Amino acid sequence: MTYTLEILTQIAKGVAKQFGPDCEIVIHDLAKHDLDHSIVFIVNGQITNRKIGDGPSKVVLETMNKKPEKVKDHLSYLTRTSNGRILKSSTMYIRNKDGGEIMYIFSINYDITSLMTVENAVKNIVETESQGARHHSPDPIVHNVNDLLDSLIQESVELIGKPAALMNKDEKVEAISFLNDAGALLITKSGDKISKYFGISKFTLYSYISESNKKNEDAR
Repeated sequence: MTYTLEILTQIAKGVAKQFGPDCEIVIHDLAKHDLDHSIVFIVNGQITNRKIGDGPSKVVLETMNKKPEKVKDHLSYLTRTSNGRILKSSTMYIRNKDGGEIMYIFSINYDITSLMTVENAVKNIVETESQGARHHSPDPIVHNVNDLLDSLIQESVELIGKPAALMNKDEKVEAISFLNDAGALLITKSGDKISKYFGISKFTLYSYISESNKKNEDAR
């Protein structure tokens, strides 16, 4: 396992050197099962203001909540830093020698903010009124599990399209189902925060999760 991390570190340094200071490389160690401190190597961490010992991203949390055989590499997608910079990201899953359990996550985050400024300038000149497709909003990159939980809760609210105080039961079930699927309940004491946010008891929270799981099973 140590040998694998050494190889990944060597590759990370090489990729970062090749593409320069706008390219951040992050390695998360899932074998340790330490959710709060999953980052074991990072180069050009100034891009997202993260460091060794920081917690997981949304992608890491989702990975830990899925069966390994269902996890696929996630390539060429957009993320957003806390100060608004846009990154083109790719995430690769490094498995054990049997090809089963995921041991490490190798992530590349390239800051394309300046390139997008150039792209937008050109786009304003060449784009016609019939063009202009909507783009998916980039996922935020956070520093710790508390920020990640806040971000996921906000996503669940945006999914429903109304504040938690105005949601009916079915809408709360849908929002909480999203949080459960995203792995939010893996975060320590997340149940307390989610329950309080949606104005329900912890018993009701887990009842909603059970109800959602049953619906998903019936739909299969």
